[in-house]
Amino acid sequence: MATATRTLEQLVQEFIEFNETGTPPPDLFADDVFVDFTPPHWRLQAGDRDGLVALRSAGHPGPSTVPSYRVDATEKGFVIEWTERWTHDGMDWYCREIARCDVEDGSITELSVYCTGDWDTSRVAEHAATVTLLRP
Repeated sequence: MATATRTLEQLVQEFIEFNETGTPPPDLFADDVFVDFTPPHWRLQAGDRDGLVALRSAGHPGPSTVPSYRVDATEKGFVIEWTERWTHDGMDWYCREIARCDVEDGSITELSVYCTGDWDTSRVAEHAATVTLLRP
C-alpha cells in the first residue's frame, strides 16, 4: 500500500535513489505505473513496475550518480530535470534527462522521460572542446 503522506521532497529523493541504484524504493511506483520513455530517435513504454525497472536496467546496467537536478511541482506531481553519470566497461558515461511524474496516493502512477542519449568519455570531450556552455 502506498504512503499517502509522502512529501514532494521524499518522492524526489526516492526517484533519484531509483535512478542511482536501479532499484525502486517500496511503493515509489504504483504497481500499474505507466512509463513512456523517449531516448533519441526512439520511443519505449511499459505498463507496470517490473517493465519500468527493465527499461531502466537495459539503458543503464549499473549504479550511477545524480550530481545535479531541478524539480518543479505540478498540479498532479512534479517535473524533474537531472544529469547522471556512471561507469560501464571501464568507460565514463553522462546523460541529461527530464521527466514528468504524476502522483496519486503517494506513488508515481505515470512517468514520461526524455533523455539526451548516453555520452561516452570521447563524446563528452568532443563537446567540451567544441562548445562553451553559458551554464554547466
